[in-house]
Amino acid sequence: MAIRSGRLIASLSAVTLLVACGKEAEKPEVLRPVQVVRVSAASSDLGASYIGDVRARYETALSFRLPGKIAMRMVDVGDRVKAGQVIARLDPADEQLGVEAAQQQLTAAESQYEQAKNDLARFKDLFEQGFVGSAEFERRTTTYKVAEAQLRQARANLGVNRNQSTYTTLRADHEGVVTSLAAEVGQVVTAGQLVAKVARPGDKEVVIAVSENRLSELRAAKEINVGLWADPNAVFKGRLREVAPSADPATRTYAAKVTILNPSPDVALGMTAGVFLKGVPQEQSVRLPSTALFQKDDQPAVWVMDPKTATVQLRPVKIGRYFDDAVTVTEGLQPGDVVVRAGVHKLFAGEKVRVMGEAAP
Repeated sequence: MAIRSGRLIASLSAVTLLVACGKEAEKPEVLRPVQVVRVSAASSDLGASYIGDVRARYETALSFRLPGKIAMRMVDVGDRVKAGQVIARLDPADEQLGVEAAQQQLTAAESQYEQAKNDLARFKDLFEQGFVGSAEFERRTTTYKVAEAQLRQARANLGVNRNQSTYTTLRADHEGVVTSLAAEVGQVVTAGQLVAKVARPGDKEVVIAVSENRLSELRAAKEINVGLWADPNAVFKGRLREVAPSADPATRTYAAKVTILNPSPDVALGMTAGVFLKGVPQEQSVRLPSTALFQKDDQPAVWVMDPKTATVQLRPVKIGRYFDDAVTVTEGLQPGDVVVRAGVHKLFAGEKVRVMGEAAP
């Protein structure tokens, strides 16, 4: 009897110990903390706008027609120049020697021509009187023609050398502003090498970068306005003049040029300007921080939380535009959806989360 009682007490003790161990093994569920953003109609994209810089429509690259060493430079970047104003000069020593040599050749050719002319006139009289034969007269005639051709050649050679001498001075072809310089005094340049750029003061335009999915929007705009950052109150009408036929290999965007119609004198080259499109049908979209974006099978998606169960599910979306720190979503979300805005790469489908904070979109 005592033995059975001891076994019963031991069994009860074991059961009690197992129950106690079971209670210690049960731990509270740990929920992953997340920050969310709630989709609302107020987060819709406001419109199409681009940022660019003001440039001259016509900009001339100036260079020397012959090689040489730059002896002087008369302008700096930003200087206004008139047509014919000197930009730079080359060392003229070699060209001056060439002019002198050509002048001496011309003098010699003139002497030979005069000698051949006089000989021909004298032999013509002798030939007519019968004192010389026709062969000798023809030889003198040929000598005269050769001397005449050499004289014309010497004159042309002198003209070329004089032109070469004037090419040592680089002048502005038109009135404008010096926008860049590519050579300094003492530098040896080749013929055609860029020395300076001069922008004409006429038409001005804004150069912007447009992604390929917005090109149709740009071309379809019924009205284009241009605003200056330097003067927010100044707004000018614009006209799309040109869109690059191919994308930039680095940015994968297309350069577009918008002409500023009737710009004021305050519109200076290099200013930052905004281009705003009107009359463009805008698709409804919502704006999200770029940290909310997730990639699944090379397709964009976001984690959407169910407020009732506090679980998250991955939802594919369509991206409209990319910004520095945000994206616009055109399909896949509705107002009221709760989207996880950070830590999206640590979540899995059906995971229960705990909201730490809700931020504005």
